[in-house]
Amino acid sequence: MTTFLAQNGALLLQGTAETLYMTFFSTLFAYVLGLPMGVLLTITQPNSLMPAPRFNTIFGWVVNILRSLPFLILMIFILPFTRLIVGTSIGCNAAIVPLTVSAAPFVARMVQSSLQEVDTGVIEAARSMGADTWQIVCKVMLVESVPSLLRGLSISTITILGYTAITGAVGAGGLGNLAYRFGYLRYQNDMMYATILLLIVLVCIIQAVFEVISRRADKRNR
Repeated sequence: MTTFLAQNGALLLQGTAETLYMTFFSTLFAYVLGLPMGVLLTITQPNSLMPAPRFNTIFGWVVNILRSLPFLILMIFILPFTRLIVGTSIGCNAAIVPLTVSAAPFVARMVQSSLQEVDTGVIEAARSMGADTWQIVCKVMLVESVPSLLRGLSISTITILGYTAITGAVGAGGLGNLAYRFGYLRYQNDMMYATILLLIVLVCIIQAVFEVISRRADKRNR
């Protein structure tokens, strides 16, 4: 064990840092895109704040189509777009583009689900006091759904973390790249096991942290 860490510790540390880098920024950008998408899906539903059934149906289909694309196929399909955005199709920065595009529709549905949990009585009360649509969205719906949004954030982050392992197999770096290069191509099972263990630890830490944060944010626990 000591010998293994002495030989591969630096690689594992670098791979972990690259995985966290890709996960953090992909999740951030996915929410920058997915949060407004989720809000639009919610408020344009029939009997909602801004009913637009036709738009909601078409936009919902677009989101569903993007969600249905397997990540590996999507990553290859948008290679020209990735090169246009970051100037290359390999490396951690390049991986963030397909990770974001793939995760944003998933985030949109998670946000929509969270917003739909808000008590309609609270929304009607805000409307009766003269709040406009965006005040209701920002100051009522989003605020009331914070615990649910945080739980959705944990799921999204863990999902993106899993996707980074796939990007690693095509030269993006991270723990997935180490598992592929050393565990798969060179048959170094100890490196494969180490990367799997680190990914499990990262998932457990992320889940535990968000569970604590969401519990504290939930007014029912105060």
